[in-house]
Amino acid sequence: MNKDQLKGIIDEVTGTVKRNVGELTDNPKLQVEGMVQQTMGKVQNTWGKAKGAAHDSIEDTKARRNARLNLESKNATTSAERSASKQGGR
Repeated sequence: MNKDQLKGIIDEVTGTVKRNVGELTDNPKLQVEGMVQQTMGKVQNTWGKAKGAAHDSIEDTKARRNARLNLESKNATTSAERSASKQGGR
């Protein structure tokens, strides 16, 4: 969970509380403020999830690239060793 997700969740909960208090006290202004804050919280939470997914995707791509480079490096080393042993065996 990143800071955007956390702030979004806090705003969602705070907005829900404000909206409910506004309904209980028959205060339309507080109801609207609560709905707006709740919606903004949902948007920020979704934004945080998207950022997290993008970050995870980038890290996964980096890990796959590094694994491929390591494998290619090992294969190149093994090929060079085979060539050297064939030449040394002649």
